[in-house]
Formats: sequence, C-alpha cells, structure tokens
Amino acid sequence: MKIETTQFGKIQIEEEKIITMPFGMPGFPGKKRFIILERKETQPFYWYQCADDPALAFVIINPYLFKPDYSVDLKPTLKEMSWEAEGKESLKLYVVVNTSTSDGVADKITANLIGPLLINTQRCEAVQMFIHNNSYSHKYPIFSAAEG
Repeated sequence: MKIETTQFGKIQIEEEKIITMPFGMPGFPGKKRFIILERKETQPFYWYQCADDPALAFVIINPYLFKPDYSVDLKPTLKEMSWEAEGKESLKLYVVVNTSTSDGVADKITANLIGPLLINTQRCEAVQMFIHNNSYSHKYPIFSAAEG
C-alpha cells in the first residue's frame, strides 16, 4: 500500500504494519490509522505518521532513553483495551516530542511525559494514555535530562 506523506513523499508500507487507534489521537478527530517510520538519520527519534493524512505526523521517542526512572501504571489501560493477556514484549511505550523555535531554529526539545503512547505490536493497536497525579510534565526537556 502506498501512502502520501508531507515529510517523505509517497512511501510504500505493508498493510499489516498499520497501527489502529480505536479512540483516535486526541485533538485529531477521525485520525485512527498510523505507521511508525524509522529513519536511520533521525534515530533515536521515530515518526508516527498518520496513514490517512499526509500532513499529520508526530515525532516520538522511547522515554527510557532520557528518563530511565520513568514509571507508568499500565494496568488500567491494559484492562480498558482488553490487552491484559498480552505479553510485555508486545507492548511499546513512546512519548511525543515537541520543539519550540526561536528565529526558525529549534532551541528547545521536550517530551510529553503525561501523555505517553502505548502500542500493542501484536495487535497493531495503540492508545494515548493520560497520566494523572504525578510530577511529570508535558514539556520535559530531553537533552538537558540526557546530558545531566
């Protein structure tokens, strides 16, 4: 299957690699089908590209790369999604990356630690979680944390 992307043009993807978000991506009504694009030149960052909207893509990263003590209670989400029987190896946790720019240059790169993306690779389903009652931020600085 070919999909159009703003960032990479037309790309060929395998239909079985499409990740469905049953509840959609919050703030983006009707956007429920995504694919993770891995580009060697942007690792450890990945693109979470909407399969139905060429202009909609999020940069995501594994939060444990810069915040090893990141802790999220997955039990309520696993129950809500009926994923309790799934093995941990089929679950991948990512966070959405944000950049702020000054004079056209990215000067601050942050991650949303209160809205992680949980992907079940076995079922090709995902959900954006919302973490309450913690000290995490939606603008956690990635590089100052990794450098410190």
